[in-house]
Amino acid sequence: MADDRIAQGSHELSQSEPLAKTGRREPQRLSSVAMSMRLLKAFSEGESEIGVTALSRKLGVAKSTVYRLASTLVAEGMLEQNSENEKYRLGIALFGLGALVRQRMNVSTEARQHIFALREATNETVHLALLDGSEVIYVYDLESTQAIRMRANLGERKPAFCASEGRAMLAFAPENKVEAIIAAGLVQRTPQTDVDPDHLSAALAEIRRIGYALEDEQCEPGMRSLAAPVRDAENRVVAAVGIAGPRQRMDDEVLARFLPLLLDTAHTISSRLGYKAPAIY
Repeated sequence: MADDRIAQGSHELSQSEPLAKTGRREPQRLSSVAMSMRLLKAFSEGESEIGVTALSRKLGVAKSTVYRLASTLVAEGMLEQNSENEKYRLGIALFGLGALVRQRMNVSTEARQHIFALREATNETVHLALLDGSEVIYVYDLESTQAIRMRANLGERKPAFCASEGRAMLAFAPENKVEAIIAAGLVQRTPQTDVDPDHLSAALAEIRRIGYALEDEQCEPGMRSLAAPVRDAENRVVAAVGIAGPRQRMDDEVLARFLPLLLDTAHTISSRLGYKAPAIY
């Protein structure tokens, strides 16, 4: 396994914004709308209910202004008021709007620009893969421009247990899923494919520890690849991003240089899907 390195009121129109550097005037903003957005953003997981006085202090506006804004937002379902303590909390209407946003945030759409950027940064083949049963299916295959390169046709399937993208997802899959794959039989794909179940279990544990998978000619002869998991808002691993290329170019030094780019790409896509990394204290 490679080194662990491979490991931001009123109801009148606000004043116009100054001219932009292009000479064009910036769009005007409704100050009451902007203040309403600030009010909604004042809530957090640690402060899910807030009273008028606290909101007034947070926003730096009069309590009468907060009350008018909050009353309007309550009428629209954006806020609710607790009848017992008269504090406000976010309303159910926001959940419905959030669900609409989530519907368009499918992994391939959200990943597209970021995996293209990764391919540009590395000039090696970049994959986006999903786990389908015991196989990975490639939903993006951005080939390197170099003559010798890794190829994986769009929609192509490979055994998950030996592909780096598959291992990056299997490491975080339910234990019974991995057991079922092992029970079905691990088939030799290249001379380097390791079909020992104990070795696979140990490799998946190591991937969980370091957060990425390295595959060295186990899936394609002469090719090495790195892959990192992509998570959704529920912290579920829903895809994997991989970088692959010929062994002679993908030495340990290159892998160590590519790893931060890969991990950053996987994290960015995960964030677009609503994932929030746990706080480290």
